Amino acid sequence: MFRFKQFTVAQDKCAMKVNTDGVLLGAWAVTRLAGPTPTRFLDIGTGTGVIALMMAQNFSTAHIDAIDIDGSAYQQAKENLENSPWADRLAAIHTPLQDYMPAHAYDVVISNPPYFVDDFKTGNAQKDLAKHSTALTYADLIEGIKRLLSTAGRAFLVIPVFNVEVLEPLANAAGLYVTAMAEVTAVQGKNPYLALMQLQWERSANEKETITIQQPSGEFTAQYKEVTKDYYLKF
Repeated sequence: MFRFKQFTVAQDKCAMKVNTDGVLLGAWAVTRLAGPTPTRFLDIGTGTGVIALMMAQNFSTAHIDAIDIDGSAYQQAKENLENSPWADRLAAIHTPLQDYMPAHAYDVVISNPPYFVDDFKTGNAQKDLAKHSTALTYADLIEGIKRLLSTAGRAFLVIPVFNVEVLEPLANAAGLYVTAMAEVTAVQGKNPYLALMQLQWERSANEKETITIQQPSGEFTAQYKEVTKDYYLKF
């Protein structure tokens, strides 16, 4: 069990456990969503459901749908969402993105998608499904966002920084543009390894920032604590 300040996440059935990437994506997205309160969220590849739960914690009138192609991940997310304080506003759905055809669009689409495009696989089918993009390519992901995002909506993604040059042209070809990006550095002084991206239909200046997780001493930075303080017990 992974305990947060306002909810608890079981992760025994899920190949992808609670991790820094997902939590940081959810926390960063919340900081970007000032203004009119979004009412419909979609979490693609929800895994344990942690990002969906973070959205429910922060947006008290929003309904959040959380989809996953993997049956075990779906069952895990379903249990976590139903056991949360916001069960009436959360729904886990067992489906691949490519087959998901809701009757409505979403104000916010958020995803911590499979990372690896052409990397060696482990042989563990559940882990490979969660980590490798064979079942959900970046082209599939962008096509799904294009189909499901409302005209004034925003999409939030976290990907390896070296894959930005792969994903951004696909987004642009679909009419979506990166309007904010945070490059994430694991340790102060090291090169960034992750990119948090905000996509919108309307092209505008790309607001760029850097988030550093740890100091060389191993202590978490004040910046990282500030971004995630509403979730982690230790902050």
